Amino acid sequence: MNSTTSLSAPTPQELQAAQAEIARPHLVLNNRPFSWVTQKICSIVEGPTPLWWWIALTICAILTAISIFCFGYLISTGVGVWGNNAPVAWAWDITNFVFWIGIGHAGTLISAILFLTRQKWRTAVNRASEAMTLFAVICAALFPALHVGRVWMAWFLAPVPQANAIWPNFRSPLLWDVFAVSTYFTVSVLFWYLGLIPDLATLRDRATGIKKKIYAILSFGWTGANRQWRNYEKAYLILAGISTPLVLSVHSIVSFDFATSVIPGWHTTIFPPYFVAGAVFGGFAMVLTILLPARILYGLHDLITMKHIDNMCKILLLTGSIVGYAYLMELFIAWYSGNPYEWWVFLRNRIADPFIFGPLLGIPPAPYWWAYWAMMICNVVAPQLFWSKKMRNNLWIVFIVANFVNVGMWFERFVIIATSLHRDFLPGSWGHFSPTWVDIWTFIGTLGLFLGLFLLFIRFLPMIAIAEVKAVMPQADPHPHPHPSPHTTNH
Repeated sequence: MNSTTSLSAPTPQELQAAQAEIARPHLVLNNRPFSWVTQKICSIVEGPTPLWWWIALTICAILTAISIFCFGYLISTGVGVWGNNAPVAWAWDITNFVFWIGIGHAGTLISAILFLTRQKWRTAVNRASEAMTLFAVICAALFPALHVGRVWMAWFLAPVPQANAIWPNFRSPLLWDVFAVSTYFTVSVLFWYLGLIPDLATLRDRATGIKKKIYAILSFGWTGANRQWRNYEKAYLILAGISTPLVLSVHSIVSFDFATSVIPGWHTTIFPPYFVAGAVFGGFAMVLTILLPARILYGLHDLITMKHIDNMCKILLLTGSIVGYAYLMELFIAWYSGNPYEWWVFLRNRIADPFIFGPLLGIPPAPYWWAYWAMMICNVVAPQLFWSKKMRNNLWIVFIVANFVNVGMWFERFVIIATSLHRDFLPGSWGHFSPTWVDIWTFIGTLGLFLGLFLLFIRFLPMIAIAEVKAVMPQADPHPHPHPSPHTTNH
């Protein structure tokens, strides 16, 4: 090594390049003032409704109406209109329930856990993510309620005295679902609404007429006084602390629906952490799926920056790798445990495809091999693209991979349920599940319901937390230095 070169002082250009490389990117670009942030976010609510919004809402409303028709048809006819059969008693309905519950995890994770760990990049995406959580949980709650067959009897799940003296079975994980999901939804609503209050007051102060009265009621007389802020921050911290264990508990309990059974393919202790990681994985994919179009359509590039997208891609890479590890561990344990039934399910119901593993192992193709390998490609292979920064900076790649993950997470739940149930211990009772038109349109309808609710949310409420974004801007932390460096971080 040339010692003269190594000890020479860096040039100003080299220093500037080094500073630029290590400086954290700003969370709000182009040195925007507070007033610009308020105006930009409020203009989405206050401005004229764009044509694309009406078109999108109409499509979502039609899909929701089809779903409502399917619900009515099912309630009036019976759950036999679904493709469920013996032995596949759980099929698309429970698959959809677990899928939507998983989607609901990212909102609370971004809001609560990233808040407690002081991750300030959350501020631009937490509001929309929290709303997404609520809408996903609403979609999820529909399926177990309809799955009971007599939906008007679903209230029997609540432990309230009634004339029939029927009491819920507290040892059943299905009942734990009721408490876990309802608690999660309640706390998520409170957390989301509390964060909205300062921004509702901002809309109130800018509105006139009936809108002003509505926002005044919703903002609970918020004036922005110091005492209100102190109480607000305490309450927000408490709710974040309550929400954090709920993120872990809800999907863990959903996984107990499977893990406490003796069905081969379900009887595995890895399910709770595997389900939680998968839920966060799928939830972040959905956040990217809905926020990337919103960012373009509303010109929010200075607020939802490439830094936010890059961080979410890294979380997708991390959780996708955890999920991939869980898949492999599940496979290894099925083999290493010596349980012939568990290994049989993995080998003959999932892995054996007609092209590679089936011929290699000398066994016929599994009926649902395509679902298993679609899950592996979408959830394990596709996110590995995010090891490359170029891939994380390419919005088309990010959007495509996020949708691959959405598809893959649905297939994951389908694989767990259908491939374990359709061949049980008795070959004489084996059956094949095929969805009916009611199954398919019910699920598509819930997609319309979810997106329709999100469209209404961004039209009538601020989709980005105005007050929280301002709190991480440089102007919120003024220093007496007369000439701050252009590379000074704002968080």
